[in-house]
Amino acid sequence: MNFSVIKIVLVMIVTFIAAIDQFSFLESLYQPIVLATVVGVILGEPEIGLAVGGTYQLISIGSMPVGGAQPPNVIIGGIMATVFAIGSGMPVDSAVGLAVPFALFGQYAVTLTFTFMAPMMAVADRHAKDANPKGIAQVNYLAMAILGALFAVIVAVGMVSGQALGNALAARSYEWSWVMAGLDAAGGMMRYVGFAVLMKIMIAGDLWAFYFLGFGLAIVVSSVPNLGGPALLLLTFVGAAIAISDFNTNKKFNSLENAGGDSDGI
Repeated sequence: MNFSVIKIVLVMIVTFIAAIDQFSFLESLYQPIVLATVVGVILGEPEIGLAVGGTYQLISIGSMPVGGAQPPNVIIGGIMATVFAIGSGMPVDSAVGLAVPFALFGQYAVTLTFTFMAPMMAVADRHAKDANPKGIAQVNYLAMAILGALFAVIVAVGMVSGQALGNALAARSYEWSWVMAGLDAAGGMMRYVGFAVLMKIMIAGDLWAFYFLGFGLAIVVSSVPNLGGPALLLLTFVGAAIAISDFNTNKKFNSLENAGGDSDGI
């Protein structure tokens, strides 16, 4: 798992931008499916990057910060999973499992930045009282710089020290097959846990019918050999059609309810 200095620097730059985007730009550049693909392009394996990004996206889809509590960071986790998958030739699920400690480092970096910036809010309040927008902007730029730098350093250390770790794991993968099997099982399970957390938060009672309908259609479509590959795309079109139909129906009902008067709706 040997990466050139140029590749490491480019990944650091991407990490720096993504760290800021997660809390400031909000352009979804930090999302694993985007970020891991970009890192894959930099490291010369965009297909692996996309596969890792898609897997990590399912893991993180239900993870969200609540107040000061931060989940394991998807930026560093997704990047390091891509690094391990490409650099050591690991299966995607194993690479995702191995990247969990690095995601925790990202979580600590976010908490550390928030802790450091907490007293700086008093400085921002003074700038606001003095009608000094430049001072407020400087406080925000400081937070961006600290978080971006911490993330970039963690990824750089991971890529450099991770080379030895990745090579050792790849060389001993047969000897430690039970460890790799555990990582593979954990990485494969995490995507379902992430999606389950999202469903627990968002799904309402009247949506369970659509859930079971989609599940049944997925089983039926994937069982047909010629439809197994594009099954997800086909179900996406079906789901979009149902969503549009349901939206239009509810819109018509709402317009009739809001019409008022004695009109019969004609």
